[in-house]
Amino acid sequence: MRTINTKEICDCVTRLFLKAGLRFTPSCLAALQNAEQTETGAAKFALSALLENEKIAQREQMPVCQDTGMSVVLLEIGQDVFLTGAPLTQAVNEGVRRAYEEGNFRKSICDPLTRVNTADNTPAHLHVEIAEGDRISVVCLPKGFGSENMSKLFMLTPAQGEEGILNAIVQTVNAAGSRPCPPVYVGVGIGGAFDSCAYLAKKALTREVGSSHPREDVAKIEREALKRINETGIGAQGFGGKTTAIGVSCEVAPTHIAGLPVAVNIQCHCVRCEKEIL
Repeated sequence: MRTINTKEICDCVTRLFLKAGLRFTPSCLAALQNAEQTETGAAKFALSALLENEKIAQREQMPVCQDTGMSVVLLEIGQDVFLTGAPLTQAVNEGVRRAYEEGNFRKSICDPLTRVNTADNTPAHLHVEIAEGDRISVVCLPKGFGSENMSKLFMLTPAQGEEGILNAIVQTVNAAGSRPCPPVYVGVGIGGAFDSCAYLAKKALTREVGSSHPREDVAKIEREALKRINETGIGAQGFGGKTTAIGVSCEVAPTHIAGLPVAVNIQCHCVRCEKEIL
């Protein structure tokens, strides 16, 4: 049994959001650079501008996007960890509050009905899984809502199968058009239930851009979906071209024999995600 005070989690959340708010992930940056090399005309100009913006953010230590996002936190806590200190949710929210204050990040979280802002970007959108071992995995994802608003959940029938899954993914991106600031990164959840499927799609966005699922049948869907999306011609910032998406990542879970849930969570070109193991 390993004892960890939740203050360590709080401090880690602060570190990760301060870092995430200022830069693209390395895999996102590489994907955008590769896309910029292959494009011409307005699409090349748009990608060059996005890359220049990232350089300025790094140099000036300023947010890489004005939408500093909803604070999504994914924790995998080893079953041999004993937590002490403040309640876990309180510690995570304090970490978010400190990061958004210290980083001068925009606070965007409000009551859904009154629209009154909470003034510190809390509460975080917290997911907790219990894993083996005595370590804690902390993943922090600032999720902007220009892209989040373009996401969809489909309750397909089993008969729709792989083609139905692909159609759902491409339909979602095509309907979004230029609104989510493409080229997008597409997270897809396949299986589970109404709620857990959406979580799978969010979790898929924490993978490295360009990575492949270890199951070949799932990896095949990722490759085919990316191909079809890039054939839509929407392109960078809607200017056309070869690159509408820089990646598609799918996560799967067993589901009921009567269902085939598919969730498509859109991420803009600004992929910001940081991870640490405690």
